[in-house]
Amino acid sequence: MSRELSFPGFVDVHVHFRDPGVPEAETTQSGLAAARRGGFAAVVTMPNTSPAIDSPALVKAQIAKRDAWAKAHGPAPLLFPSACITKGRLGREVAALEALAEAGAAFFTDDGSYVSDDRVMEEAMRRAAALGLVVCDHALDPTIVAGGVIRDCPLSRSRGLAVIPAEAEAAAVRRDISLCRTTGCRLHIQHISTAQGVSLVIDAQREGLPVTAEATPHHLMFSCEALTDDDANFKMAPPLGNDEDRAALREAVKGGRLMFATDHAPHPAATKSRGFAKSANGITGLETALAATWSVMVEEEGMDPIAWARAWSAMPRDLLPEACRRAMDASGCRTHVSVGERRRVEADAFASLSTNSPYIGMEFDLAARIEQN
Repeated sequence: MSRELSFPGFVDVHVHFRDPGVPEAETTQSGLAAARRGGFAAVVTMPNTSPAIDSPALVKAQIAKRDAWAKAHGPAPLLFPSACITKGRLGREVAALEALAEAGAAFFTDDGSYVSDDRVMEEAMRRAAALGLVVCDHALDPTIVAGGVIRDCPLSRSRGLAVIPAEAEAAAVRRDISLCRTTGCRLHIQHISTAQGVSLVIDAQREGLPVTAEATPHHLMFSCEALTDDDANFKMAPPLGNDEDRAALREAVKGGRLMFATDHAPHPAATKSRGFAKSANGITGLETALAATWSVMVEEEGMDPIAWARAWSAMPRDLLPEACRRAMDASGCRTHVSVGERRRVEADAFASLSTNSPYIGMEFDLAARIEQN
């Protein structure tokens, strides 16, 4: 017998809508449709579009697309755009953060790229701290990644695939936390994936630093040690961790140390059909995230459903500026989940324009929807 649960509206603070740039992969319209189907009341879009969202005009253009959606479909899901840390996401010069905030940027990130220059990142964090906004970082040091595409595992060894060491994440997280300590800026580590990274985040939280981090459904569900095929639907950045990494992530989520986020990353089929070595990073996630995290964290790990919901609602909501939180309150949107009826993930049922997903064919016990009071 199925049961219904209702929670404050869920928020995904990490989604990629390829608008502008690659509309065949995802538009704002299709992305918001996917968010609605997935049960999300609000999403934060990443700025690694083409062009990158590094100017007030481009932030306002994202908001205009949200408003066009609302006029046609109602206010939910809400879309809050993030903006670049650096001009063009090139890591060389801090963007006009003050103007971007005034235009409506929810927070700052160069997601997809790591800001390698310590001085640039420190300046950005000082300026963001003065604005009271969060800096989010894609914590993968490219000098350590060095062309890697996968963590060390049986598949990497059998196929001769270049490996990304866990230290690529740990080094970046270590640097970011040091700058958080120096600047007082709120820091959010995106899509954390290693036991080392998790340990560093928890140590920073125990120190009292304003550090948060997110775990994705795929890093919680899958381990690179179980990969058998050269299937790029399991390729992402950061890559899937090993069994130890996955266990550390699950334990940190259960302990209230990490929130959830999807890192929804749609791609045209052609860019995901060339194996680990040559395919693009990322998978779709908005329409499967709630079911996948419920399966892993509640059904397998015994996480309390209220705590599970908090990692999708109160924790990510706290990253948002006050104006975004007020907009969520005004929308009155809640996330409802139905548990207990087995459903199969089918590609032709996606609202997203892309189907690069490792979940296709899997079955879950949870379905979600959003409703306004």
